[in-house]
Amino acid sequence: MAHAWTRISYEGFAAWCAQWPDGSSAVVAEQGAQLLSWKTADGREHLYLSPASLRDGQAAIRGGVPVCFPQFNTRGPLPKHGFARNLPWQMREGDEAGIVMQLTDSEATRAYWPHAFDARLRIGVQAGSLSIRLDVQNTDQVAWSMTCALHSYLQVDDVAQTRLSGLQGLACWDALADTRFVQPPGDVGFATTTEQGFDRVFSTPDAAGTALQLRQPEVPSGRRLEIVHSSTASEVVVWNPGLLLSHSLADMPDDGWRQMLCVEAASIDTPVQLAPGQPWSISQTLTLG
Repeated sequence: MAHAWTRISYEGFAAWCAQWPDGSSAVVAEQGAQLLSWKTADGREHLYLSPASLRDGQAAIRGGVPVCFPQFNTRGPLPKHGFARNLPWQMREGDEAGIVMQLTDSEATRAYWPHAFDARLRIGVQAGSLSIRLDVQNTDQVAWSMTCALHSYLQVDDVAQTRLSGLQGLACWDALADTRFVQPPGDVGFATTTEQGFDRVFSTPDAAGTALQLRQPEVPSGRRLEIVHSSTASEVVVWNPGLLLSHSLADMPDDGWRQMLCVEAASIDTPVQLAPGQPWSISQTLTLG
């Protein structure tokens, strides 16, 4: 069994932490219910957290797993990626299986969005595996719509030597070039996109449950991670800021782009419509390869 979840200050963030007898651990910030750290029994960290991110409890945290809700990016009138990642969540449950964090509508949320909701982030930890699930329920008297994502920053040793498989045959929008195409066979690599970065949205309606494989075959440590999304993740977003954008981001070191790759479970192209009382969820599971 895990030790009890305890409230700590983690690199300047108010957070909840648990450690397991095998040496694995997880840290979840109160702000945004943002998973900041997941270490496996070998002591290896699998999430990237920028050392330059502000620790003021309000500014968006650069790294870990931000919850983008109820809006992804700037696809709507709300602040970028919505408000959930900027507000404090309440810890509702915590045991050896994981932790549940909750955010409900309040004066703070209604300042941005007029709707009533109940959002719960469930983080589960098992040997060599991590699951993240966002459960959302419309508790309003009227229907509303949203877009959202689990914006996971995965730590890599060198993004230029990282490869991602499992995306072949999917419709893709390249946000940087504003082009659309079908992803050809073979792995997606990042060696040639280091300056301009990488920003693509892959549509996955016919590939639900397909396992993606994140590999670094040329790196001595040979990091491998399997990534599986729920069928409600109608898109997979893959993003790296690259050299040029990293230099312009105040909350990221100039070379921070080398150590991270975002692989996100998302539902963004078609907004999710929820009737009063209707629940919905989206999840991502990471497993050592």
